[in-house]
Amino acid sequence: MAQPGLPGREPGDVRAVIIDAHHHVWTLARRDYAWLTPDLTALYRDFLPRDLGPLLSTHGVVGTVIVQAAPTEVETLFLLDLAGNWPMARAVVGWVDMASAAGPQRLAHLAQSPLLRGIRPMIQDEADPAWMLQPTVGATFQAIGACGLTFDALVRPPQLKALAQLLDRYPDVPVVIDHGGKPDIAGDGFQPWADDIRALAERPQVMCKLSGLLNEAGARTADADLRPYIDHLLDGFGPGRLMWGSDWPVLNLAGDYDGWITQARRLLEVLSLDEQAQVFGRTAARFYGIEATS
Repeated sequence: MAQPGLPGREPGDVRAVIIDAHHHVWTLARRDYAWLTPDLTALYRDFLPRDLGPLLSTHGVVGTVIVQAAPTEVETLFLLDLAGNWPMARAVVGWVDMASAAGPQRLAHLAQSPLLRGIRPMIQDEADPAWMLQPTVGATFQAIGACGLTFDALVRPPQLKALAQLLDRYPDVPVVIDHGGKPDIAGDGFQPWADDIRALAERPQVMCKLSGLLNEAGARTADADLRPYIDHLLDGFGPGRLMWGSDWPVLNLAGDYDGWITQARRLLEVLSLDEQAQVFGRTAARFYGIEATS
């Protein structure tokens, strides 16, 4: 039996249920995106569901996860409101000030929304790799698990070791590493990223997103350039703990939706159809608590 909305495609077909596990939306008028400046010409405009919808339809994507892009609770409320009025949005990953003593209380307040499924601090912007090891951050991190939420780890390679320490302190919090841990593909920086990401993969509560790699690749965006990194992630996490995401519209700095999903499919053809279906939908559905067949 074909999946709803995808006539003629069988359940074993990787295209049957696709979830975009990582994308953003924003409006410039909100003025809480400090990183979003006019020099980023490909991004410096509003990006809303009406812009993404046709791309999702073209590629048979049946649901998405909207991820925060501003370090404000106000943006999280904006995303939750937007998701509540857009059926394609199945989950929201929001933000709280994890370094604040009020972090657990604010988290509990936001968690009252059934669409909030995770929290993401913008750790990549912290100069100190040990920022996440502060006691106040740890208390909020622990509260994420207590609230039944997940944690998106937006980190760069120098922060991977500290992330491992955080996870060992609180092993019950489900974690997904965004953008493969942002390896320096452009600079041929396979190590020490490879060893550190493999060490994280040994922790069973950790998953990883196959997203954002083109933005780390510079001119090295060919299949042959990306394959060692993708193969390493597959080897460490397996398809059952790896999820595909577009990172749209940030993706537009390095490529486009059509090109990235097509390239990802091509690079994952080494997997069985069932394994591909895990990466393109079922892993994200399980992690974020999304109904994957509707």
